[in-house]
Amino acid sequence: MTKRFAIILAAGQGSRMKSKKYKVLHEIAGYSMVEHVIGNVEKLNPEKIVSVVGFGAESVKEKLGDRCEYALQSEQLGTGHAVLMTKELLASEEGTTLVVCGDTPLITADTLDALFTEHESSKAKATILTAHAENPFSYGRIIRNANGHVERIVEEKDANESERLVQEINTGTFCFDNKALFDALEQVGNDNAQGEYYLPDVIGILQQQGEIISAYQMAEFADSIGINDRIALSVATKTMRQRINREHMVNGVTFVDADSTYIDAGVVIGNDTVVEAGAVIKGNTVIGSNCFIGAHSQIVDSKLGDGITVTSSHIEGAVIGNGSDVGPFGRLRPGAVLAENVHIGNFVEVKNAQIANGSKVGHLTYIGDADLGKNVNVGCGTVFVNYDGKAKHQSVIGDNVFLGCHTSIVSPVNVGDGAFTAAGSTITKDVPADSLAIARSEQVNKEGYAKKLPYSN
Repeated sequence: MTKRFAIILAAGQGSRMKSKKYKVLHEIAGYSMVEHVIGNVEKLNPEKIVSVVGFGAESVKEKLGDRCEYALQSEQLGTGHAVLMTKELLASEEGTTLVVCGDTPLITADTLDALFTEHESSKAKATILTAHAENPFSYGRIIRNANGHVERIVEEKDANESERLVQEINTGTFCFDNKALFDALEQVGNDNAQGEYYLPDVIGILQQQGEIISAYQMAEFADSIGINDRIALSVATKTMRQRINREHMVNGVTFVDADSTYIDAGVVIGNDTVVEAGAVIKGNTVIGSNCFIGAHSQIVDSKLGDGITVTSSHIEGAVIGNGSDVGPFGRLRPGAVLAENVHIGNFVEVKNAQIANGSKVGHLTYIGDADLGKNVNVGCGTVFVNYDGKAKHQSVIGDNVFLGCHTSIVSPVNVGDGAFTAAGSTITKDVPADSLAIARSEQVNKEGYAKKLPYSN
């Protein structure tokens, strides 16, 4: 099989984005544009991937890490010049080289693989990825000969009346015979209004040499768009989210309103899970089967088991076991780990705490830096006082413990198995197993005293 290589063009500044952020690092569905591109390229298992970087080079390298090699385009002198910057890494190789822009996040691995296949089967020296555009204005038109090979690419400003009617357009993604590419790049000039070296000029050079130029037309025009401004970013984001949601629905997930459900790329959801409108599911999140994700819940970087109910709650960096439920208006922060059949009720916050099977935290409670055993009942208004102003402290609550309403656990303390705390207690010392802890001031009634107060009637 012919060796495959890939060049990702990611050196442009993207001034039309009106942003301090480097263009290809703007995100769509949880990942930067260039991460979407390299992710699809990686699925083809090329021998080498080289990203051409320029503006914001260090930021791109930090984002992509060792997933590719890098070539620096210190001056922005056009796409042909950008590809030429990879010469030291690729020019000596034999095989097929894909050139794709880092701001085309919607192009799929299937499309790129089909482009490679068309190029290799047609014995062409270059193959252009094209698309059918209902309104091709401003795009370069693909003019084919009787054999179906590309005769030329005609830009809008150079097209005659009949050529402007052609709806097959150049997307700016190409496959080349690697040797032919770098030989032709040495011949590309910059005699144009911009004084730049254009990659499409390679096509003309190869044609003059009598080489075959082929084209592969992708199925969806929308997948070809390059992102140059915030408007295009918004359009691409909507398309990406529709694609993501459709894939989940095909796999057995129910969306009450898919158009108002926002799920990042890479999120995993099991079958027979129902997701209501307004839900946002982001990052490295995995949700099991037969779950219910209620309206306007947000789940980030979390792992949820099977049969879980989340009602209008915020969950981040948490793990939730089978059969548990959260909300409404619950908040699980990083480090929250719920075992099976745990109940987290309304206005309960959990952070860096483990809660074992069958425990219940009904409402208006904060649990931080704690381990709770099995079948613990946490009364309303209970607070784990885990921070002394300088450091966090850990408390351990045993199995079958009952924490009365408005208990304050001043960490670090241990509460033994089967212990009770009286409502309103401030627990500052360990509580032995099967004990009742009462830590509150004794009630004193002063009869008739209320009449002496200035605000009494």
